[in-house]
Amino acid sequence: QLQLVESGGGLVQPGGSLRLSCAASGFSLDHYAISWFRQAPGKEREGISCINGSSGRTNHADSVKGRFAISRDNAKNTVYLEMNSLKPEDTAVYYCNAQSLGGSDYWGQGTLVTVSS
Repeated sequence: QLQLVESGGGLVQPGGSLRLSCAASGFSLDHYAISWFRQAPGKEREGISCINGSSGRTNHADSVKGRFAISRDNAKNTVYLEMNSLKPEDTAVYYCNAQSLGGSDYWGQGTLVTVSS
């Protein structure tokens, strides 16, 4: 079965850190562009970070730039999102997405991140 599984979400205090993981099964992430999205209650889903499949080039939304970092470990078939200096407005369900040049598109089920004191 081809799927992405996110993990690592939870409750964290403002200023804290979390690392999310996005693990693929049934296919290799080597040639996929991987993106992290998030959706806060009552808001639209927004793209926050992405990493290119071949070059490893990354890009981040202004809202998380300097605080979040995306990376990939092809040997583990996993992509990570390191989140630092978390703020209450970072509270959301976080999703990973894998897209290939051939048009394959996969989504994970999401993992909840809650930033609160």
